[in-house]
Amino acid sequence: MLKIVGGVLLLLVILFGLVVTIVPRFLDRVYYKGPPSDHFDGERFHNPGPDDDTFRPPTGGSRAGFFWRYLTKRDGRPPWPERVAVTPSRPPARVEGERMLVTWVGHATVLVQTAGLNILTDPVWSDRTGPWGLGPRRVAEPGIRFDDLPKIDLVLLSHNHYDHMDLPTLQRLWDRDRPRIVTSLGNDSVIAQTGAAATALDWGGRVAVHPGVEVIVQRVHHWGSRWFTDRNRALWSGFVVRLPSGGNLFFSGDTGFGEGEWPRKAAAYGPIRLAILPIGAFRFMPGQMEIGSHMGPVEAVQVFDRTGAGMALPVHWGTFRLSFEGYDTPPKMLAALMRCTGSDPARFAGHGIGVAFEPPPVTAPRAPLDLSRLDACARSEEVRALP
Repeated sequence: MLKIVGGVLLLLVILFGLVVTIVPRFLDRVYYKGPPSDHFDGERFHNPGPDDDTFRPPTGGSRAGFFWRYLTKRDGRPPWPERVAVTPSRPPARVEGERMLVTWVGHATVLVQTAGLNILTDPVWSDRTGPWGLGPRRVAEPGIRFDDLPKIDLVLLSHNHYDHMDLPTLQRLWDRDRPRIVTSLGNDSVIAQTGAAATALDWGGRVAVHPGVEVIVQRVHHWGSRWFTDRNRALWSGFVVRLPSGGNLFFSGDTGFGEGEWPRKAAAYGPIRLAILPIGAFRFMPGQMEIGSHMGPVEAVQVFDRTGAGMALPVHWGTFRLSFEGYDTPPKMLAALMRCTGSDPARFAGHGIGVAFEPPPVTAPRAPLDLSRLDACARSEEVRALP
């Protein structure tokens, strides 16, 4: 019996060794080949500047231990609702001219209708985000039913994380509409698994997508991976959509603050009518206010100020549970910070999932926000009391 048990244990050890040796290499992928640059070393991409590490465990200890506590819900996180009621919107077929109609579908998915174009950001209609149907489940249904979507002309795809690059949704969109998909380097090879074609550009690359409409791929501060071992094989980005009138659209994708210069680069292409900015998944331990790879409300206020945008839509919260903060902590904290700094909270148009709104055209430059009290506001009792 002891020999049998010993043999089984030896076999398990051998199998484990094979798995840890072979599987990571099998799961690694080379998505892009090209010359080195200030953000590509010939094999992997990185954020320029001193704050490149966007993935260190925020609570200390090992990365594996952190994820184990998170996945087993043993990190003391505040409760979230199982489901949140959503009344889906039914958008029109088109919105012509200078008028802009915007509907938050959920997470980072937004439908923007303007200049006769239907634009969709990081489209996700799946119930879960993760490989093999695993991963966080939606607590809020999409704000537009897929069958009620108008014909999509343009998809802006920021990076290859599962909660932003949802291959089943991309395949449905491609089969139905054949939209123009614009993304950053390397992501086109992943998207091609669906049979869809994508235009993949480096930061600063631009492409005309409609008469008078141009998309510029914009530097932000993040990382990319589908399997961890393929970390940063593909590039991450935001997008400026230059429009004929009324001001531009800026979609930051998923991003941390970094050194904070990229919002000004987006503003350099012309006045921004609407900035779509993330405010959630910033807390991985009680009281944490920032993380390298994601912006929280404090940093979102700074980014909004630096873009000079007339209005901002806060996204990346309240759809999939990805972090420690309470369900509605991000918008509550954002509103408290805007009030505390003397800014108009309505400039962040948090109308809710499925609620369409119309950002007004930019007619004059917006005055900078007074952020001299932002640090003090972030330490206020109202803000610190939010879970």
